[in-house]
Amino acid sequence: MKILVTGGAGFLGSHLCDRLLEQDHEVICLDNFFTGSKRNVQHLLPHPGFELIRHDVTEPILLEVDRIYNLACPASPVHYQYNAVKTLKTSVMGMINMLGLAKRVKARILQASTSEVYGDPEVHPQREDYWGHVNPIGIRSCYDEGKRVAETLCFDYHRQNKVDIRVMRIFNTYGPRMHPEDGRVVSNFVVQALRGEDITLYGDGSQTRSFCYVSDLLDGMMRLMEHPSATGPINIGNPGEFTIRQLAEEIVSMTGSQSKIVHRPLPSDDPQQRKPDITLAKSELGWEPKIALREGLTHTIAYFDELLKA
Repeated sequence: MKILVTGGAGFLGSHLCDRLLEQDHEVICLDNFFTGSKRNVQHLLPHPGFELIRHDVTEPILLEVDRIYNLACPASPVHYQYNAVKTLKTSVMGMINMLGLAKRVKARILQASTSEVYGDPEVHPQREDYWGHVNPIGIRSCYDEGKRVAETLCFDYHRQNKVDIRVMRIFNTYGPRMHPEDGRVVSNFVVQALRGEDITLYGDGSQTRSFCYVSDLLDGMMRLMEHPSATGPINIGNPGEFTIRQLAEEIVSMTGSQSKIVHRPLPSDDPQQRKPDITLAKSELGWEPKIALREGLTHTIAYFDELLKA
């Protein structure tokens, strides 16, 4: 098939391009390089089935494709709060443009949504039928509400125009090719530990997250895309739940770092708990994660260690 990956030079997108090319698909990678990097797809440029286009999804584009993976959007607070209006435009206008393309060429489209649609949840763990607890006017709202509107658009295009949609809600994913300055907790802690800097823990560190290694995430994503009928939304994440303090201590231990853990004020609207209920992913897709946190961190630390030495 001919497959479009928007945000294809980003962390997840570049790994997805690798996987799709391994399966002998033709891949069009679309990215405006706001958070993506040519370094992530440099190795793919000589591949005859790979095409790289610099383009912003907020502008329409005409392409003939069979599948669209819409991953284009800054996904870390540092990046999506840098230009909140642009983040909203990417989620909303980008979604409209990609759904319009899918409608025209009768392509199946998968939207990379997020656990942030649940906000600071009052239900734990989070199931797909939970509507969420989201602040519509906070500093994280550009991302949270943008992704919520994108889901709304998917289902309205599906009901009104019969567009073939798939919606997955991604829980914290980590692995090689994360941006070292993206402000996400895994990359933050690993980079700080490798540099021997203080590990910055926001709040008392008791808030929890569930960390899914990139290869597991992609397995779930591709299974959902090729499922004959499951539109979603479906949670894709690792239900193993860790406090942020546990993560910090594990990374300090694994890196042999002398870094000290220091506390900073908790950011506004920071969720206290985050854990996916993956019952639906298991039953619909036959999917569950295989990579334990320590194994995934080993690969991630090795990547950042090499990157920082370069």
